[in-house]
Amino acid sequence: MTLLISLLISVNCFQPWLNPPKPIQNPRIVVYKRERKLELYSNRTLIRTFRVGLGFSPVDDKVREGDGATPEGDFYIFVKNNKSAYYLSLGVSYPNVEDAKRGLRDGLIDKTEYNAIVEANRKRTAPPQYTKLGGLIYIHGNGAKSDWTWGCVALENEQMKELYDAVSVGTPVTIKP
Repeated sequence: MTLLISLLISVNCFQPWLNPPKPIQNPRIVVYKRERKLELYSNRTLIRTFRVGLGFSPVDDKVREGDGATPEGDFYIFVKNNKSAYYLSLGVSYPNVEDAKRGLRDGLIDKTEYNAIVEANRKRTAPPQYTKLGGLIYIHGNGAKSDWTWGCVALENEQMKELYDAVSVGTPVTIKP
């Protein structure tokens, strides 16, 4: 009987190796600012929810450099950085085309900057990061307990590692109010 119980415990303890998790297919990230949560999807299936911290002005949509707001809209991951000052980071493709249109209309950027943002979004590369619209928006580690970033989305390091390993450059990111 003792041998049978030991065998059952061993099988249950090692079951993750018998049934490894399915790889994520078509990963997608959705951030809900109001709820301070990030959802990770595989195809259309929600597979994980993380608590997040946002910019120090968390309610507003990002408008300009230094406003402390986390942008809203549709983006993509343009870089994975394993040497981040904030543990690990995923570059979010802010500003997007809608931000560029607003920036051009409001006189924050010129036609050359607008065209560079549109072209980067078309090619799904890094948009210009140093315009008056702001930039350098990342999903990164170093803590999700408060809204402390300059507009980024922050997770706890262990959760950031999980997300970092699950997604690739090009992964869609939607940030909602």
